[in-house]
Amino acid sequence: MSRFFSEKYRELTPYTPGEQPKDMKYIKLNTNESPFPPCPQAMQAAAEAAKRTQLYSDPECRELTRLTAELCGVAPDEVLMTNGSDEILNFAFMAFCDKSHPAAFADITYGFYPVFAQLNHVPYTEIPLNPDFTVNVKDYLGINKTIFIANPNAPTGIALPRAQIEEILRSNPNNVVVVDEAYVDFGAESCIPLIRKYDNLLVTQTFSKSRSMAGARLGFGVGCKELIADLNTVKYSTNPYNVNAMTQAAGIGTLQCEEYTRKNCQTIIENREFTIRELKKLGFAVTDSKTNFVFAAHPAIDGGTLYAKLRERGILVRHFNKPAIQAYNRITVGTREEMDALLGAIRAIMEETK
Repeated sequence: MSRFFSEKYRELTPYTPGEQPKDMKYIKLNTNESPFPPCPQAMQAAAEAAKRTQLYSDPECRELTRLTAELCGVAPDEVLMTNGSDEILNFAFMAFCDKSHPAAFADITYGFYPVFAQLNHVPYTEIPLNPDFTVNVKDYLGINKTIFIANPNAPTGIALPRAQIEEILRSNPNNVVVVDEAYVDFGAESCIPLIRKYDNLLVTQTFSKSRSMAGARLGFGVGCKELIADLNTVKYSTNPYNVNAMTQAAGIGTLQCEEYTRKNCQTIIENREFTIRELKKLGFAVTDSKTNFVFAAHPAIDGGTLYAKLRERGILVRHFNKPAIQAYNRITVGTREEMDALLGAIRAIMEETK
């Protein structure tokens, strides 16, 4: 840290992204990327847009917004496109949180929430999950705070039904409830149908997981037009051209290939269920995942040890040092061949530890 670094950020603990090593070729099951490439239409559209990068991108993302709104069954003025869903989450902390409106989120959830709170000098409360890693809805009822819920949650993979999210919305009418649906396409219920019933609901989603665009950085938020207007005020006060032209083009191409996306999601779901079955046969405890990853622990081998031994064999998974979950590893669901390689490596490791 230099002597020039502002005091307001000196205590900031930044988010730690999943490792992206270059020392050897790995089977990457650590950052919840799709194992499938973007659809050909998306790649072609991005290549065409690259020829015009001397021009600014459309700050309104008009065509992309129109198609996203159509997909979600809402109006264009109820959608905001952003540079990944991380950006709209940060916008939400900026727009809807302050000393009078502190934030609240689970103690085991997406690691960026406390970072955004610290970055924006927002007081926050971390609400413990139940011992089985489920969210206790009663803990969020009538708390009068801006609530952030990852649904399905990460890294646990567990989803709340829409009806339980609605309980939280009803009981906090004077505070925004942000539902982060980064993984919703893998088996959970979206809360987007509730945005016209509750003016305090903001739903965020991403193109990174189900739509194979993690490297392009594209996300969006859906809420009543007044909430979206608030977020646009923040956007146009920070970075009006927040989604670049190539990403916009790739997003448009992706939305025109919805059948490709749905097919890939179904394959990932099938591979997830296969992996869960096989891990359970080996004695692992596995949460009820509705995401593109599994969260698993074994009583006979420490999570950090398993992570390290898999890495030695060229397979990356994600391990967290937080005491409540350090026995677990989060494993992205890849192709069937990748999952077979993972399971083979785990079997070999288990034999070594006998």
